[in-house]
Amino acid sequence: MKRSAYARAGVDIDLGNRLKARLPRWLARAQRPEVLGKIGSFGGLFALDIRKYRRPVLVSSIDGVGTKLKVAFAMDRHDTVGQDLVNHCVNDIAVLGAEPLFFLDYIGTSRLEPRVFEQLVRGLAQACAENHCALIGGETAQMPGFYAPGEYDLCGSIVGVVEREAILDGPRQVRAGDAVIGLASSGLHTNGYSLARRILFEQLKLKPSTRVPELGTTIGEELLKVHRSYGPVLRALLQHFQPLSRTNGPARRSSGPIHALAHITGGGFLDNIPRVLPPRCDVVIQKGSWEIPPIFTYLQTRGRIEETEMFHVFNMGIGMVAIVEAGQADAVVRFLRHRRHPAWIIGEVVRGRGQTRIV
Repeated sequence: MKRSAYARAGVDIDLGNRLKARLPRWLARAQRPEVLGKIGSFGGLFALDIRKYRRPVLVSSIDGVGTKLKVAFAMDRHDTVGQDLVNHCVNDIAVLGAEPLFFLDYIGTSRLEPRVFEQLVRGLAQACAENHCALIGGETAQMPGFYAPGEYDLCGSIVGVVEREAILDGPRQVRAGDAVIGLASSGLHTNGYSLARRILFEQLKLKPSTRVPELGTTIGEELLKVHRSYGPVLRALLQHFQPLSRTNGPARRSSGPIHALAHITGGGFLDNIPRVLPPRCDVVIQKGSWEIPPIFTYLQTRGRIEETEMFHVFNMGIGMVAIVEAGQADAVVRFLRHRRHPAWIIGEVVRGRGQTRIV
């Protein structure tokens, strides 16, 4: 069959249409009953069930996977980065107490590769299903000459919902004396990869296939560990410790011990925890209160990185922080561990100027 002029220029519309025709089968699990219409429309339709909420507030976030994609290219493995993207966005709205509703993705590439496209979409769909979030639509752009051969960009946006009275507002709720609880990360998650890649691949001349005894796996496998989602366990935590009351009037979250949550992403401890602090409070993090995964120690020692910078760039094994009433901290840790989320009391809130201190 004769190829079109557009296909010869690098954009194969027919191939894109054939791949998109398979989407309903791939996305069957990543659905919610509120979704209307079908994939492929000009816009995604979602009918919010307002009977479930008294004063619903929509919460949105958008992000990308960053230079972790370079590792996926080198490994020629593309399913995990789709999961990374969804889980990262879920965590960003979970810290406000929000439930994820739907997700949209964007894939930009020079040339559409069916196998890569399928892996990406399956990863996105798997993570959406695990977070009870609908993959409602997206965009795939073929832009020859814009991306390097074999590479692509991946980003996405999420929309969730939370009752107005249930929004977690750290600057209003956090107070001196609160305990700081850290939830374990699965590794680097999706931050610090530019520095990690420079240390591992440029300075140390390692390859993704290099097996490192200290890590117990290859460099590539370590770096492609999926960004952990905390959304389901955080929603369970809030429901258990401060459930919503729906008797009369607006729904209200009972006065509970969970005062704030912080997703430890780009900026590490030093930039992310202050986002949920009152201006006259500091958080003091106690080194040694949790076990730092070997990848961070390896990067610090082999890359000769100052400790302060490590806590500013990487999550250091803590992907989410909960600031809670001190008297309930042990109960919160037990709740998290019972649900197979390793957690530790890693610090406290003290009077200060809205900063994170590592001691």
